Amino acid sequence: MDAAIDGNAHVHVNTDTDVDVDVDVDVDVDVDVDVDVIVVGAGPTGLMLGAELALGGVRVQILERRTEAQRQSRALTLHPRSVELMDQRGLVERFLARGRAVPGWHFAGLDTRLDFSALDTRHGYTLFLAQARTEQLLAERAHALDVPIRRGYEVVGLRQDDGSDSGRGSDDGRGGRTDPGRVEVDVRGPGGDLRTVRARYVVGCDGGRSAVRRAAGIEFPGTDETLTGALGDFAVVDPAALDRARAHGVLIAPLEPEPEPEPEPEDERTDGGPAEGRPGGLTRIVLVDPRRMRTPAAEPLTLEEFRTSLADICGTDCGVAQPRWLSRFGNATRLAARYRAGRVLLAGDAAHIHFPAAGQGLNTGLQDAMNLGWKLAAEINGWAPPGLLDSYHAERHPIGQAVTENTEVQTLLMELTLLPPYQRPAAALRKLLTELLGIEEVNRRLAGRISALDTAYPPTAADADPLVGRRMPDVALTAADSTAGRAHELLPPGRFVLLDLAGDEELRRTVTTGWGPRVTALTVTRHEHRTDLDGVREILIRPDGHIAWATRTPALPARRIERHRALTDWAGRPARR
Repeated sequence: MDAAIDGNAHVHVNTDTDVDVDVDVDVDVDVDVDVDVIVVGAGPTGLMLGAELALGGVRVQILERRTEAQRQSRALTLHPRSVELMDQRGLVERFLARGRAVPGWHFAGLDTRLDFSALDTRHGYTLFLAQARTEQLLAERAHALDVPIRRGYEVVGLRQDDGSDSGRGSDDGRGGRTDPGRVEVDVRGPGGDLRTVRARYVVGCDGGRSAVRRAAGIEFPGTDETLTGALGDFAVVDPAALDRARAHGVLIAPLEPEPEPEPEPEDERTDGGPAEGRPGGLTRIVLVDPRRMRTPAAEPLTLEEFRTSLADICGTDCGVAQPRWLSRFGNATRLAARYRAGRVLLAGDAAHIHFPAAGQGLNTGLQDAMNLGWKLAAEINGWAPPGLLDSYHAERHPIGQAVTENTEVQTLLMELTLLPPYQRPAAALRKLLTELLGIEEVNRRLAGRISALDTAYPPTAADADPLVGRRMPDVALTAADSTAGRAHELLPPGRFVLLDLAGDEELRRTVTTGWGPRVTALTVTRHEHRTDLDGVREILIRPDGHIAWATRTPALPARRIERHRALTDWAGRPARR
């Protein structure tokens, strides 16, 4: 069990004590009626995706049903791969300034912790950061890229043009395609009025009960809720009792002070630093009470019930008082049958929900957005090679399946210890797994999975280099002009990066002429030594930081032919001279 709560949570809020963290409520601003992409949902996934699309030159608009930003922090962690994504977009310092690094994490609450610090990354830790703060920082990013966030708009229906399932148009004569298809989206505005807006594509980032997913007719198979836990954020606790609660398996997490309201776009700070938080952080307490774990998540949770559960589990109610948020959350687990239906796509909780074990939900959504953003921008801008947009489902659906499966395993391991008939063998099983996690290779393997650092997309060519599909390591490097830096520092513009490690005097001219707006070419004279880079002559890095192509071919003429093919396969046909 983790301090994060994903799309299965049912929220019951004490509104008298909420702190407003949102001022970008564009309820008085009418929606744009015709854009390239409508992103539905202004949570972390939707905000990340909106920024990625804007970075790719796409006219995007985010629609959010709520009139205010989420005040409660359902999730509390950014895992290493998500922190890397922020680094790749030049945002990491803002996040690090607000979060707290935790080098160890857990799997199913086992005693032996997962050691993120041993992983192959500069960010070998989980960043403990409240979701409200993550959303605030991502909203600031969206504002900086002129992405409108329209609040108070609820999607009630959509229609696609006939034949839009292919998502492809005709050749425009310039190496791209025309694409006249549209999706019509019916929305209910802040005043209750209905209107229709249009876009070339719609992406549902609107949570487990996604209106976009339902309207598109995408099936959401899986299992219903069979177990629930309880969560409370409290302004008052008895610190002396918290260690006792921890010893009985209750999760205790101190929360940072709640964020200040977000600035309006025109009032954004110019120093790039985060806003100061209000004093008075909260303490989150998360538990699964064996006597109440079958209570439906939709049933309201009261302070008295929470106190009773604490007392039953650990002999004290920990002095909890002044709850800011009380919620149940369940283990319903579902995965969208497809992440794309014509011009409608899904990301985040709209595509996958599960028990919040090990805090993977928000992180998986951010990584969905990073994978989808550049591909959808390429499709809209007319240079996407055939099948690129479909690769979003091909690459991310297996990741969603892996996450839902490992959370089911973790939930089962926790549940069995609560059921009297299974408590003894479950305890023995947990002891065995705890011992296995003490083996360095086993620990590293599972840590890589939970952190998402082991994410590798399958190569499309049978003879692909072993690096293809993996994350690009953040190696230190020196360019031909003697500029020193890191690989991830080359990625903030959201373009492909071609690294020439062998030296080709024609590299820049060839790439700039054919793929200049899409690819940055760099000759590297020196780089940090890694055995997996031994013999590598060139590397093509995708905008999301994964390796599209690598070659160890020594002969320059043959290498140029490979390079041309790789650039065409990934960055589209070259411009006509």
